[in-house]
Amino acid sequence: MRFTRPALGALALAASVAPSVPAFADGEVNIYSYRQPELIQPLLDAFTKETGIETNVLFLDKGLVERIQAEGANSPADVILTVDISRLTEAADAGVTQPVQDPAINDHIPAQYRDPKGNWFGLTTRGRVVYASRERVPETAITYEELADPKWKGRLCTRDGQHPYNIGLISSMIAHHGVDYTEKWLTGLKNNLTRKPDGNDRSQAKAIYSGECDIALGNTYYVGLMMTDDKEPEQKDWAGAIKILFPNAGDRGTHVNISGVALAKNAPNKDNGIKLMEFLASPEAQKIYAEQVFEYPVAPGAEPSDIVKGFGPIKPDPLPLAEISAHRKEASELVDKVSFNDGPSE
Repeated sequence: MRFTRPALGALALAASVAPSVPAFADGEVNIYSYRQPELIQPLLDAFTKETGIETNVLFLDKGLVERIQAEGANSPADVILTVDISRLTEAADAGVTQPVQDPAINDHIPAQYRDPKGNWFGLTTRGRVVYASRERVPETAITYEELADPKWKGRLCTRDGQHPYNIGLISSMIAHHGVDYTEKWLTGLKNNLTRKPDGNDRSQAKAIYSGECDIALGNTYYVGLMMTDDKEPEQKDWAGAIKILFPNAGDRGTHVNISGVALAKNAPNKDNGIKLMEFLASPEAQKIYAEQVFEYPVAPGAEPSDIVKGFGPIKPDPLPLAEISAHRKEASELVDKVSFNDGPSE
């Protein structure tokens, strides 16, 4: 973890051990983020320019909810920024968020991308799509259901089945088809794997590039990150080796996940936190955010970046994410039940 402002760490520590220490001064907002600071800094700079409110960011790669719980009533956290519906609902279920009912936010965030109780709001979406070899996969359309077809036996790669991105997809299958169908589907998916689930989404593109597999599950935004990675230019070759297939484009639509925001339960700068949330929900801010992280803004009419447009049109599954997220426990149990992470058994 790291602080973008050294003072935040000291003040957070002081708040956790000395209840008499006053909260942060007016004119600031404190953000606990699972998202890398460099990805959100352009947004925060724009917010400060517009409002004069300074931002402090604490980045954690894990344990964000546990951190806020440990800090208790003295937590300096005002706003939680994270990726994935699982992490947002985890925060709400753990009691570290508070509901917000704000027309300025609700008017820009469609109902399917926000908690009915106002505990979290989606800002951008990413599709859970199929990466397919340009050389070895002639198909131009696919469904999630078809991934269990034996024609893909020994040709599919993916990351850990318990990763939140895959749990989200499996949860959506349960929401659409029920547990029994999804168990059979997941077993078929497992038997089509090339190897044990491993690595991250970029690793799956690399495996397609090397010929290890022909198709893989991955998020759309990683393709944009690989296409523009000047620090590791070999990733541009991985991106060039794949095409994106948007599953179920011809029927219910592609499963999407979100990056999102929540107001912390004990926010010492609550008003400023809500101002930041209102700003992040605006189409202007979503456009900045979406271009920075190669995702799709959720505000109606807000355009994605040219690189994202180049992936092709996406038809998002309209099922509310709150309904999908309700099946996370069942999805996780199915991953273990079929021994998905052991890899193919046939």
